[in-house]
Amino acid sequence: MAAMHDDELTIDASLVRSLVQVSLPELGDLAVEPVDASGSTNALFRLGDDLLARLPRQPGGSATVEKEARWLPHVASGLSTAVPELVAVGDPGFGYPEKWSVVRWIEGAAPSVPWDSSRHRSSEPLAADLAELVAELRQVPVPVEAHDDPALHSYRGGQLAEFADDFHELAEACRAIPDLGLDLDRARAIWTDAVAAERSLVESRSWYHGDLLAENLLLRDGRLAAALDFGGLAVGDPTVDLIVAWEVLDGAGRAEFRGLLDLDDATWAKSMGWALLIALITFPYYWQTMPSRCADRRAMAAAVLAEA
Repeated sequence: MAAMHDDELTIDASLVRSLVQVSLPELGDLAVEPVDASGSTNALFRLGDDLLARLPRQPGGSATVEKEARWLPHVASGLSTAVPELVAVGDPGFGYPEKWSVVRWIEGAAPSVPWDSSRHRSSEPLAADLAELVAELRQVPVPVEAHDDPALHSYRGGQLAEFADDFHELAEACRAIPDLGLDLDRARAIWTDAVAAERSLVESRSWYHGDLLAENLLLRDGRLAAALDFGGLAVGDPTVDLIVAWEVLDGAGRAEFRGLLDLDDATWAKSMGWALLIALITFPYYWQTMPSRCADRRAMAAAVLAEA
């Protein structure tokens, strides 16, 4: 499995098989096969036909496994959309230092980016599904202990203004990327407008996914089948989840999504800022190791630039 982090842990099917046999012996006879769609946070392996093993790629990943095990069942109880069902948490072993998880496999395919109208004519039905997911996440009760849990605090639930210097540094770094093909001066202007618009908003706090993008969604027949990878689950300002509209939906779908959530101009402008920030964070780090992710984020940024 190709490395993408300087501190990448060594993970392969042999390790997974050994960990399962020792930590979860009742699953020890299941076939272990790597999943091509493994992400940047977890290496993924099929266990038989019905299960999926998720192993953190970097040191410290146990904290995310524990967070999902503790909080995702609570959040899932308020969602109509399917999410990964935890089967077990495995222990470190064989030189691998982190806890890891097994969840039930969910069938489906990630949405195409940008939206492919030849496969599914309209993105508006998916827009309705995504709007429902975002709205339901915000309505799930937040227990007092969740507010106090440091594992549920993330920069993505903060304010854009906190990252003004970072954005401009990232924009300059992206100028050195060949064939990026984005108007970075225009991106900086949109960012400035987003930060200004944010000042008129009253900061809210709720549950949010934190990484609601195409690679963490599954579709069946053009409709949302599941939301995946709640490693970014947190409590804070949920505006960052709106970036899904910029990456996954076409113009008509975005209009439907915005209307269903009744988003005002300032919130919509803030979502543009988040979409650009997340895209620019991606390019310098993953340009060589995850070209498909960079292509998706480039499409997201291009959608913002085209519509702003």
